[in-house]
Amino acid sequence: MLYNVFKPIVVLILRLVWRPAIEGAERIPDRGAVILASNHVSGADTVFMPAQVRRTVRFLAKSDFYSGGSRMNRVLGLFLRSIGVMPVNRSGGAASRTAIAAGLTVLERGEVLGIYPEGTRSPDGRLYRGRTGAARMALESGCPIIPIAMLGAYEAQKGRTFLPRRRPRIRVLVGEPIDARAAVAQMEAVSEGERLRALTDRVMDAIAAMSGQEQVPEYASDAKRRLRAESAAKDAGSAA
Repeated sequence: MLYNVFKPIVVLILRLVWRPAIEGAERIPDRGAVILASNHVSGADTVFMPAQVRRTVRFLAKSDFYSGGSRMNRVLGLFLRSIGVMPVNRSGGAASRTAIAAGLTVLERGEVLGIYPEGTRSPDGRLYRGRTGAARMALESGCPIIPIAMLGAYEAQKGRTFLPRRRPRIRVLVGEPIDARAAVAQMEAVSEGERLRALTDRVMDAIAAMSGQEQVPEYASDAKRRLRAESAAKDAGSAA
């Protein structure tokens, strides 16, 4: 598998150049299905976090990253697959169900699934509202959710498209596992949606407690659309 070929090389480069660190790695079980739910503050997250974890971490990525016939797309697609990233259509509706099914397939194999509950990178380093996909997969599969906090990644990559700065040092904090089914066991009287939201909020609260990020009661994707609209309106006003 390409992952097993590339990972030692990536880990060596990261340790020599960036010297990342991980705390609480022993909380990730050596075997069995588990979801690692992390904040998402930079493009470096998908490389730095799994490189610090002993086991193979599978991520789901937007299929857009693999689309197109350019050489860059082919290289990017090859690299993403080599580090355990799988392409899925996450545009909503039936596509979202496809993403859930892909994640459950990983968990059914007893593997580690990496998830960004925010759905996309934070536009400003704050922690945005989590989407409920991770909670749904954890409840259906019965696997635990382990909150993950990336520290220093936002500052290290701020203003950069590719390689992050060497400072601040990027750190991965691993939180206490959350037993998803036990967490909602006393909530039979409420709807499925309310159970999913309660579990998701508990995960996001755990991430916030470790990362120290300000929590925002808005989806990151909505915030990005709003910021783009505001920027476009400002440009139009300046041009008038």
